[in-house]
Amino acid sequence: MPLVLGGISPIDPDFILLLKSYGLLNHLDAVGVHGFPLDWNHWQLEDWPKKLDEIRAVTDLPIWVTEVGVSTFGADEVQVLGLKLMTELLLGRSDRIFWYSLFDLPKQWEATTRHKEAEGSSYYRHFYLGLIRANGTPKPALDSFNPELGICQWFHFQDHRLDSAVHWLRKMGVTKLRTGISWADWHRPGALAWFDRQMKAIEEFETTITLCFTPPSRGKTPHYTSPPVDLAEFGWFAREIIQRYVVDWSKTKDQPTQLEAGTADCLGDSELVDGSSCNYAATICRDI
Repeated sequence: MPLVLGGISPIDPDFILLLKSYGLLNHLDAVGVHGFPLDWNHWQLEDWPKKLDEIRAVTDLPIWVTEVGVSTFGADEVQVLGLKLMTELLLGRSDRIFWYSLFDLPKQWEATTRHKEAEGSSYYRHFYLGLIRANGTPKPALDSFNPELGICQWFHFQDHRLDSAVHWLRKMGVTKLRTGISWADWHRPGALAWFDRQMKAIEEFETTITLCFTPPSRGKTPHYTSPPVDLAEFGWFAREIIQRYVVDWSKTKDQPTQLEAGTADCLGDSELVDGSSCNYAATICRDI
């Protein structure tokens, strides 16, 4: 079961060196990075190879591009161009690549960011990153999608789009999927029924599971980005996820695997998982 550092953004080799100094990289099998040069990052699209080389210079671990994407905030044609060029730049240079995302975020929902609407157009770009519009119609870029890429698609609690997502992923020829299980949602009534349904629906894909989001009642501050009051509680959650969804103990003689999750208390400006300002989570690769 590979354990992957949740994607960092910005792509900062000094942050990787900091984690290395703490010994965290000794417990990981790969490093994840996120990049959105046509929407948020302060570097050019053609700099992707250089950004990956900067990380390779400080670690021998494989590099996964756990999120890359282009919004249609300005024009559909921008996404078409970006998808084509970034596919050319990244295939063969990263062990695993996840295009973000399959669906646009419905406008009546809220994007998970630090400052919400105060971010201006940067905030609203979150609602235009899908290859499929919120009304279910495909965008022009879908025709240029290469199934050698994976897809990153987050599902909200009891997300009505789950079955449609599986339909589109099959139609697109996708074999690798990245999604998440929220620790905060794990505390909701009916959580087991929902996540059992989600994981059953996507079991045909080679899925990377990101564990994220603190229950506000268990955070040092009452917010989903807060470090937990007791880090061991997150470890118990991670262990439960592994035992329930990742490892079929009836097919192995191994003892249950301990999940080792890196910790960070807002170190610099880098992010580890899901755009949270702090994190203590990990990404698990689930091979079906």
